[in-house]
Amino acid sequence: MTENREAMTVLLTGAAGFIGMHVSLALLERGETVVGIDNMNDYYDVSLKEARLARLTSNENFSFVRGDIAALDTVTAAARGVDQIVHLAAQAGVRYSLENPGAYIQANIVGHMNMLEVARGLGDRLRHMVYASSSSVYGGNTDLPFAVEDQVDNPVSLYAATKKSDELMSNAYAVTFGIPLTGLRFFTVYGPWGRPDMSAYIFTRKIIAGEPIPVFNHGDMQRDFTYIDDIVAGVLAVLDLPANIGDNGEPRHRVYNLGNNNSEQLMRFIGVIEDALGTNAEIDFQPMQPGDVQSTYADINASQRDFGFAPRTPIDVGIRNFVAWYREFHA
Repeated sequence: MTENREAMTVLLTGAAGFIGMHVSLALLERGETVVGIDNMNDYYDVSLKEARLARLTSNENFSFVRGDIAALDTVTAAARGVDQIVHLAAQAGVRYSLENPGAYIQANIVGHMNMLEVARGLGDRLRHMVYASSSSVYGGNTDLPFAVEDQVDNPVSLYAATKKSDELMSNAYAVTFGIPLTGLRFFTVYGPWGRPDMSAYIFTRKIIAGEPIPVFNHGDMQRDFTYIDDIVAGVLAVLDLPANIGDNGEPRHRVYNLGNNNSEQLMRFIGVIEDALGTNAEIDFQPMQPGDVQSTYADINASQRDFGFAPRTPIDVGIRNFVAWYREFHA
């Protein structure tokens, strides 16, 4: 922990998730007390979530609540005595929202509303609440890179619509109740302990198994792939700098992009995985999927200006680290 810095108690939702585990570890390493909450649902293999959780529960400053953020009583009880909130729990995935839209309403709308109510109930004790939004809110925007000032009123998936709704609700709570709130639009996060439904994991697993990998829009896609360590550094830097009400009375709510500020061609991304594995992929080119977008690219000028966000990990390094973890974890 930084010298002369007061230790905090942080409520972190989605603690057994990919980003949640990494942020929890970083908070614990700098001396914070972390209260983690996760419902451990089976959207993907629960054993991966259990393995992540095991890395946290060995620390005496970590406590865990197995519960759903859609249950207000559960999160209210978990939040007693906390100073900060990092709200990362959500139903993720664009394509799954076509199959199970109700899960997104419960987790991303009802759950986020409950977290705002928890923040409101903490009153002046709450230093800051940081929550996860998504680059998906930019929808079909064609102006690149995506800037936080861009209009985001045309989501192309229910997932994106719920994340935009979270930002709107947060702004309303900031204006009405003066709660310090910051939303972070994450751009395609990858790295060790990543989600099995994300491209790096899917491609690696299938290449090792000798199976064809699905490549949408016939490979003509670009993504701002952002390494997990860079995301964690951004989350902690934002958490330490809550917004204040300015001289003209603007609300205590901000939104930032956290991305690599570099849009990579999908086929190059696949090539880097092939190099790391020492194996060529069999490509199954497919058309664009409903709800997907062709390109993402983060403008991080505001993030750099306000809290010194500086992503440092190119995909050549990040993918090598991911593949090394994958081989060890699935040995």
